[in-house]
Amino acid sequence: MATVYNLFIINKSGGLIFYKDYGSAERMDTNDSLRLASLWHSMHAISQQLSPTIGCFGIELLQADNFDLHCFQSLTGTKFFVVCEPGAQHMEGLLKVIYELYTDFVLKNPFYEMEMPIRCELFDLHLSQAVQKERVFILGR
Repeated sequence: MATVYNLFIINKSGGLIFYKDYGSAERMDTNDSLRLASLWHSMHAISQQLSPTIGCFGIELLQADNFDLHCFQSLTGTKFFVVCEPGAQHMEGLLKVIYELYTDFVLKNPFYEMEMPIRCELFDLHLSQAVQKERVFILGR
């Protein structure tokens, strides 16, 4: 069974710039994925403001009965989050690998415009390989 269900990348303004489904039970349509990204951006921002601790970076993990949501925010404000099986391990590491792929294949692409949807074949290819490696690592193969 797949560990990662979905991957979302949100720009600093809260706009969805990348979405990938990795075999979730129900596929989301475009509007639902946009709504979820916007909702997560808002919850993340509110949690930073309501936190009693100084220097809080927002919600990093949301646990539910049927899924976990792990989030990584870059220094530029871009958010990467994965929806995965409950109790999935090593998602922070996977998010950092995804961020490295983003910097290597998206930000260094001379045709990519900042804050716009990501359409980069090399990023897609390496991203699929990284998620597949994570699945193999989790399953112990």
